[in-house]
Amino acid sequence: MTDLTPITALGGTSARVQKFGALTISENTELGLASLSLRSGQTAPSPFGLILPDIGCSSAIEGFAAFWTATGQWMIEADGQADRDFAKALKSEAPQCSVTEQTDGFVAFEIESIDGAGPINDVMAKLVNIDPLGFDEGSALRTGLEHMSVFLVRRSAGHIAVIGMRTLADSLWHALSTAAARQNT
Repeated sequence: MTDLTPITALGGTSARVQKFGALTISENTELGLASLSLRSGQTAPSPFGLILPDIGCSSAIEGFAAFWTATGQWMIEADGQADRDFAKALKSEAPQCSVTEQTDGFVAFEIESIDGAGPINDVMAKLVNIDPLGFDEGSALRTGLEHMSVFLVRRSAGHIAVIGMRTLADSLWHALSTAAARQNT
């Protein structure tokens, strides 16, 4: 029998974490993701007790979060659910909705600052075409970062998640770590 060893999106056996002064960038290998779409005429459910957010927003409760992706569509996040069938759990919470597993299609990088929003805002201002000062806690959007399309979710003043395609994990890590290293010098 073949021994299979799971690897992260960056090719390691454990999540990559790197510090850049006040900033820490970490690969979130434990995040379960599933998309949820309403069907015609359906009202928004409240899976796991989540209030599904409006345009440009995110919402969170203990262990779960959601961010708006399109009209009647959201990405649902679940801490510690990457190795489980999260889409099945979400489907049981919202049986009338269309649900698709997304965990292995995306990579999530968490950028945290011990000095509040300033260092994160400075790095993100160099990478994405948004006003980081107006991108407050509970904000979420899809934007371009270098040649990639990413979701940004502001978890708190000192914490932002960058969620991109798993196939571009190395390029995304390189862009984030290079900008953070340059900011720190």
